[in-house]
Amino acid sequence: MTSTANAEPQKPKGKGFKAPAGLISWLQALPLAIILGVFLVIPLILIVVVSFWDYDFAMMYPGFFTFNYAETFGSWVTWKTYLNTLKYAAMVWAITLVIGFWVAYFLAFHIRTAAMQTILFLICTVPFLTSNIIRMISWIPVLGRHGIVNSALVGAGIVDQPVEWLLYSDFAVVLAMVHLYTLFMVVPIFNSLIRIDGALIEAARDAGASGFQILTNVIIPLAKPGMAIGTIFVVTLVMADFITVLVMSGGQSASVALMMKNQMSLLQYPGAAANAVVLLVVVLMMVAAILRVVDIRKEL
Repeated sequence: MTSTANAEPQKPKGKGFKAPAGLISWLQALPLAIILGVFLVIPLILIVVVSFWDYDFAMMYPGFFTFNYAETFGSWVTWKTYLNTLKYAAMVWAITLVIGFWVAYFLAFHIRTAAMQTILFLICTVPFLTSNIIRMISWIPVLGRHGIVNSALVGAGIVDQPVEWLLYSDFAVVLAMVHLYTLFMVVPIFNSLIRIDGALIEAARDAGASGFQILTNVIIPLAKPGMAIGTIFVVTLVMADFITVLVMSGGQSASVALMMKNQMSLLQYPGAAANAVVLLVVVLMMVAAILRVVDIRKEL
């Protein structure tokens, strides 16, 4: 006869509420959706709405007017400003891509220990512990008429008089931007390179591939997602930068962001909002083009 003394007591079946799996997922995403809605979506909607308002020297008048966009697209000065901004973005992107790739390549393949990689990477980030404005202004005593570079050139007899185009020029703007934004290219490329399996490189080398062939056929294709992410960072930062253009060009050059800053200084908020919408569309088109060429999902 089987004894039931040691049998485990059965728990009464409750009728608790079990939420659907889909509802749980939505509830988990709700806090982030609220944050993005309050701090991203609503401000963008307000900018779009204000871009259709009218204004004068003292007030804004709600309504639906398209002349802000007509002035934006119908002004040759605006087109030149956009082209100048795209020129800065292209030049800074090309230079930071070259510098960023080789710095990341050195850290990933020529530094053997992870500890040394970390130390050198942290050294690269040390300048970014200070303000962008301070790092940008630090170029003025270097590139100025009586700065370090001109003093060295004149003292060495290379030039008879100080070089004028080193400061307050497009050269100074691009140089400062490269200094400010190169790390945003180094980090994603380095993240891609350290994920490359060393066996792939060894297999290519065993198959008789030269160093250049390994670089072009193995390393660069696998580093494209990191390059794409770095490109998005650098291009968006350059397109939105106005203080570097203002200071390093001495007010002799312009960018879209600087034009919007000047419009806001004159209380022309609807006009600035229209330019902001156009600039946002341009940047989103550039990002979409990058994402069509390179799939960055493997890096996320």
